[in-house]
Amino acid sequence: MITDSFDDRSAAKINPQRNEDAVKVDAVIFTFSYVIENYVIENYECEKVGEIVMGHGPTAVYVFESGGKKFAFFRTWVGAPACVGTIEEMSEFISTDKVIYFGGAGCLNKEIARGKVMVPTQAYRDEGTSYHYAPASDYIGIRNADVVASFMEENHIPYVLGKTWTTDGFYRETLNNFEKHKAEGCISVEMEGSAVQAVCDFRGLEVYIFFTSGDLLDAPEWTQRREKDQIKDTQHDSGHFDIALALAEYVADL
Repeated sequence: MITDSFDDRSAAKINPQRNEDAVKVDAVIFTFSYVIENYVIENYECEKVGEIVMGHGPTAVYVFESGGKKFAFFRTWVGAPACVGTIEEMSEFISTDKVIYFGGAGCLNKEIARGKVMVPTQAYRDEGTSYHYAPASDYIGIRNADVVASFMEENHIPYVLGKTWTTDGFYRETLNNFEKHKAEGCISVEMEGSAVQAVCDFRGLEVYIFFTSGDLLDAPEWTQRREKDQIKDTQHDSGHFDIALALAEYVADL
């Protein structure tokens, strides 16, 4: 069974490359939005230090400086296996122990405004990847939620704390499962959170996570809660990269 998949007693058959000459950075930031990737390239003096390549094409890894510190950025892919793959393979090009991960998430509570920052405290493991990186459990703790919450408080950024539901099957977010996870305290649903935390724990990385409140499940019918071509208050909003960069600068000295 999938719950028996975690094996820390034997070596992996395939291992990511570790490069001793990788560029050392204070933190790496990654997200899913091509719009934000373009924003970063256009607004920061980025040096491309490599490409993570999978069957559906390459994703560039960039390094830039801000606030006297050096950071990396790349756009990852949607879905736990591909997203975790980029985390594993980034070590070929960059060296860091701090990861800032943000993206859009479905909202399970209609009281949470569109575009508001959600900080996950635990992630329900309704995906397959995390079971290869951590012993089986219903939830995995998001270890640095308190750090992210403190950052939001100190910078007067409105946010909501709560659990998240990580699922592989976004077309199978059924009414019963929605009600179950909402009752357990989940405020968001996405596809990578629990797996990202698991791989970071396994590889000894400190990860700091926040989500942008997006489409709404807590309604008689699902709604995207955005206009056609809307950027503001969506996962493509560059303001959320600004938050991520400020968070990277905040945790760099921790």
